Amino acid sequence: MRVTLELIRIILIIGIIGAILGAFIQTVYFSIGVNVDRFGWIAFLAIIILLFVLYRNKLQFGGWYNGKGKVKLSKKVTNFLVFFATSLLIILPFVSYYFQ
Repeated sequence: MRVTLELIRIILIIGIIGAILGAFIQTVYFSIGVNVDRFGWIAFLAIIILLFVLYRNKLQFGGWYNGKGKVKLSKKVTNFLVFFATSLLIILPFVSYYFQ
């Protein structure tokens, strides 16, 4: 039962926080004139990576699941994933402009 509740919690976290981040990023890109219809998957991938890092480093410790495997990501992995996701968000306007 606890695993099911944790899965529902994860889905809600990804859905709600992901939608908020997605709307914010789309608004920012729209205001600078970037069309995200064609390359929106890049921003989606960056959001998923950031949510994964957030969940593994903070949110997993406050849920219902109390099993094994509740370990933070290492500092190297966290830094790499955040850098990669941020790079994807920075690259998106250039990719959109180049392939216009």
